[in-house]
Amino acid sequence: MNQDRHITLFHAPNSRSAGARILVEELQAEHDLHVLNLKTRQQREPAYLAINPMGKVPALRHGQTFVSEQAAVYMYLAELYPERGLSPAPGDPLRGAYLRWMVFYGSCFEPAIVDRAMNRDAGNESTSPYGSYEAVVNAVEQQLQPGPWLLGERFTAADALWGSALGWVTGFKLMPASPAVLAYLERFQARPAVRRAQALDAELANSLDSQA
Repeated sequence: MNQDRHITLFHAPNSRSAGARILVEELQAEHDLHVLNLKTRQQREPAYLAINPMGKVPALRHGQTFVSEQAAVYMYLAELYPERGLSPAPGDPLRGAYLRWMVFYGSCFEPAIVDRAMNRDAGNESTSPYGSYEAVVNAVEQQLQPGPWLLGERFTAADALWGSALGWVTGFKLMPASPAVLAYLERFQARPAVRRAQALDAELANSLDSQA
C-alpha cells in the first residue's frame, strides 16, 4: 500500500458521502475534498464519469488507487489508519461481524429501503437479494439492541456508515424509528467528529447554494 496516507475524497454535502466525511473526521485523515455539486449534476459530467462510471459519491483516490462503492471506501480508509482502531484486523474476533455489516448495508439494507420507498415489489423472497424488507429491518434492530455501537462496545468504521445512513433513513420515515435505533442515533450524533463533519458540510452546502 502507498505509504503516503493523504487521500482525496470525492464528496457532496447532503448525500450518501456524509458518513465518509464523518469517518475522515474520526480518523483525522490527511485529505483534500473534491466537491461535486449534485444540484448542477457535476457527478454526471464526463470528467467524473471517466473515473467513476456510476456517477456516485463517496469515492476516494489514494495515489494511483481509485476506490468507489461505500463499503469499499470505508474499509479502505479505515485500514489506512490502523492505529485508530476503527477497522478490526484479520484475526480480531470482531472482524467477521464488521465485514458482514459493511457488506449488508449495500447488498441488503439500501436495496430494501429503496424498493419500499418506491413501492416496488421485491419479488419472491427466495430470489430477492435481501429476502424481505421486514427481515432486513428486524436484523438491523436486533443488532443495535445490545449497544452501544453496531458491534458492541467498540466504535468502528461500520458505525460511521450506519449512523449516517440510519439518520437519513429514519428522517425520511423509510424505516421505523424504534427505541434501539433512536438511542443509537443519539449516541452517534453526540460524537465530536460527527458534529464537526456535519458543521463543515452545512457550511459547504451553503457555499454551493450561494454559487447557484
